[in-house]
Amino acid sequence: LLPDGNYLLGVHIADVSYYVHEGSLLDQEALERATSVYLVDRVIPMLPPRLSNDLCSLIAGADRLAITALMTISPRGIVKDYELFPSIIRVRERMTYDAVRRILVEKDPELCQRYRELVPLFRLMAELAAVLKQRRQWRGAIDFDFVEAKVELDEQGLPVAIVPRPRTVAESIIEEFMIAANVTVARHLYELAVPAVYRVHEEPAFDKLEELNNFLALFGFHIKPDRDGHIEPKAYQDILTAVKGRPEERVISTVLLRSMMHARYAPQCLGHFGLSSAYYCHFTAPIRRYPDLVVHRILRETWSPGGIPAKKLAALDAFVAVAATQSSEKEKVAEEAERESQDMKKIQYMERHVGETLTG
Repeated sequence: LLPDGNYLLGVHIADVSYYVHEGSLLDQEALERATSVYLVDRVIPMLPPRLSNDLCSLIAGADRLAITALMTISPRGIVKDYELFPSIIRVRERMTYDAVRRILVEKDPELCQRYRELVPLFRLMAELAAVLKQRRQWRGAIDFDFVEAKVELDEQGLPVAIVPRPRTVAESIIEEFMIAANVTVARHLYELAVPAVYRVHEEPAFDKLEELNNFLALFGFHIKPDRDGHIEPKAYQDILTAVKGRPEERVISTVLLRSMMHARYAPQCLGHFGLSSAYYCHFTAPIRRYPDLVVHRILRETWSPGGIPAKKLAALDAFVAVAATQSSEKEKVAEEAERESQDMKKIQYMERHVGETLTG
């Protein structure tokens, strides 16, 4: 917390672009994969483990190359000023979501004592995350509150339990800080008018909206476009708020989600409907997503003395279009594989209950 009441937030992301050089064999393979794939029992990484688990992993006590977004944020959650620069950081403690949750929510005496120097910082982070979330909600961002399932496996890879994946204050801190950094970087690149890969989420198509309104009418709801024919994200969020805790919450949330466009990557800054933001890109996970790696590289180019030469600008312009298309396609394939891997393990789990009568 700064003396003037503003917050100073530093988001430090491993500098993968230092190791993965443009056009190298490593880079070509990363573009081909475009994303890491998270199956229930394994990860198929975008980059070799030597990078993802070691050189680009923020290990406690080790110096690591990073790219930093340093943001001054007002008590109302507005980014008033920022700096983006290459850095070297040393992580003091590698914390888990569970440990931070137990410190902040359960006030676990043993953990609070062990991390006593960091506890005030965690509390301040939770405070800032709440401010940022409130700001997003005020803008009208859509927040679907689906409970995700996590399949727990034994040593043989067989499912032993299906449990809800928690979404606690610890996850919320990281989520809000990542969104703040992504918005700041996207706006920075847009204002510099340099080529970039943006994360875009367009507003729902007219035919989808018509179908949605036919369904919502059964529950007494209706989404109305504004005078220019645009839909405000807030209209979606208002319905989600109205049905919270009601028996029909799940079905209405699901149909609202299905009426929306699929987020994708694009070389144009088309805004993000779900986040109610005019600017958005992916900057925070270059180890597992290719668009983030491209964004890091472009930031590096903008820091070179004399700016980006015209020839390089033209090459970047052509490349971001290719990277955006490839990344969008591979993301769909990865999502499908992840979903099917989950379904397969759920079916495997239910196999032992065939013939049983269960209460639903």
